[in-house]
Amino acid sequence: METPPDQNHRRQGWMGAMRSNFFTGLVIIAPIGLTAWLIWSVVGWIDARVWAIVPDSYQPDRYIQTLFDIQLSDQYDIRGFGLIVFLVFTFVVGWLGKGFVGRSLLRWAEGLVRRMPVVRTIYSGVKQIAETVFNQKNNSFDRACLIEYPRKGIWVIGFVATTARGEVAAHAPDGDKLVSVFVPTTPNPTSGFLLFVPGQDIKELQMSVEDAAKLIISAGLVYPEDKAPSSA
Repeated sequence: METPPDQNHRRQGWMGAMRSNFFTGLVIIAPIGLTAWLIWSVVGWIDARVWAIVPDSYQPDRYIQTLFDIQLSDQYDIRGFGLIVFLVFTFVVGWLGKGFVGRSLLRWAEGLVRRMPVVRTIYSGVKQIAETVFNQKNNSFDRACLIEYPRKGIWVIGFVATTARGEVAAHAPDGDKLVSVFVPTTPNPTSGFLLFVPGQDIKELQMSVEDAAKLIISAGLVYPEDKAPSSA
């Protein structure tokens, strides 16, 4: 016996509504869940590194166990205290580093490091990267752009890093300057390519760096709301 057409229509409509509700729920839950998981994981990772170098007698769970008269055999994961200690410690180091004594100690320590063949190479590289990334007056990676890569007619999104200097800048075409552009990969923007592009070949975008990063991570699915490309 065949099912009446109207019954099939109602069944398909019910299944479509269920599927629509399910995917709508995923759209709502996924960003919240992934964000909470990422924050929880990062805080836990920092806590594990901080408390690993702190003696057991100074662990925060020991104070709570003593305060509430809990057996020391019971372990509690008090997540977040390590992050607070790290932030306070970093603030204090930065405050001391701006003073005369702190700068003197830093110069003395760096003098020792420069005498170590392998260590000085690693330290100088890491220091230069940290100064470039965390410099509050630095304008690196604050602009998104389009460049033709890997050949003419094919465009990719990149981030303007800085103007080339030294030997690299000396090879720039006459009357132009080379600009270092970081071209990230999709969907993992932490890897990519460093390109030195003539300034006249760079087309800067109005979208923010955050919007450009979303566009790259989503493989071209998420455009800025007010700058979505018009359909042909």
